[in-house]
Amino acid sequence: MVGALMRRPTIVDIAKAAGVSKGAVSYALNGRPGVSDRTRERILTIARDLGWVPNGPARALAPGGLVGAVGMVVDRPASELGAEPFFTRLVSGIEAELTGSGVDLLLQVTADVESEAAAYRRWAAERRVDGVVVVDLRESDHRTELVRELPLPAVVLGGPEGADGLPCLWTDDAAVMHEVVHYLAALGHRNAVQVAGPECFRHTGARAAAFAEAAREAGLKSAATVHADYTGDEGTRVTRRLLAHRDRPTALVYDNDLMAVAGLGVAAEMGIPVPDELSIVAWDDSVLCRLVRPSLTAVSRDVEANGAQVARMLTRLVAGEPVHAVESTRGELVPRDSTGPLTES
Repeated sequence: MVGALMRRPTIVDIAKAAGVSKGAVSYALNGRPGVSDRTRERILTIARDLGWVPNGPARALAPGGLVGAVGMVVDRPASELGAEPFFTRLVSGIEAELTGSGVDLLLQVTADVESEAAAYRRWAAERRVDGVVVVDLRESDHRTELVRELPLPAVVLGGPEGADGLPCLWTDDAAVMHEVVHYLAALGHRNAVQVAGPECFRHTGARAAAFAEAAREAGLKSAATVHADYTGDEGTRVTRRLLAHRDRPTALVYDNDLMAVAGLGVAAEMGIPVPDELSIVAWDDSVLCRLVRPSLTAVSRDVEANGAQVARMLTRLVAGEPVHAVESTRGELVPRDSTGPLTES
């Protein structure tokens, strides 16, 4: 009995325990059609109870076999990711969806686009993953062409412009940016600045274009976009420069919550009351926005749900099912204490 407990469980063991064929177990564990949802869930539960772990190399060598892993490369410095709530929440959503399916997430952090491309080539050559999630679409992005050539099934988080026809999960950032700008205008603000992310990202360009267009529509006297790198340090430096101007902005819109929290600290440092003389809006609305004082008005997005959705799309694509572009739930402006009617000093 002890020997039986020590032996690694196999598909045959799972099939016997579930009272189904080995083929049905294979379909369930590989996320393929061929069994009902109820049977699939029962097989996955039994596999977990038995302590079954997918044998990646063996599955990869089988005809049409899957290795039971999907990959995601994040081209950001590791030091930045440690403090960036967005990717923590995104990975959490992906992992939550993959849990129990016998599929693992292989996450790699790189420092440049060349290293990211090399990771895709290595994964494809070594059969390390069955597919990938591509994040942070860039202007003139060659990664979409690369994953097609390898070939490596891929779902893009972003788009649909720039996704090169790959399945993608995209968000209408322009619509919510219009809402943000018109909200600030209604509060009496006429001089606003967007503290955006790096210019190379497509979503940065989309938000910046929407910010400029909405500012014209709302009749703002001055509206500019400055670029930063999403870090708290850069958010601090950019905000300090902006607030040191004699004709300083009365409203700041940040592309992530980490920079917004840093900006709030600079305002306190320089004795500029928020929201009486300066309103601040953050993007993504992590717990940081609710912990600081004053709490930050933010564009709230269900990042975890987006992670789960993109994982579902990729597993379906790997299973050979048709997958198309999907629009995610639009972000929602959540007013809090960091925005209010402008009080002239």
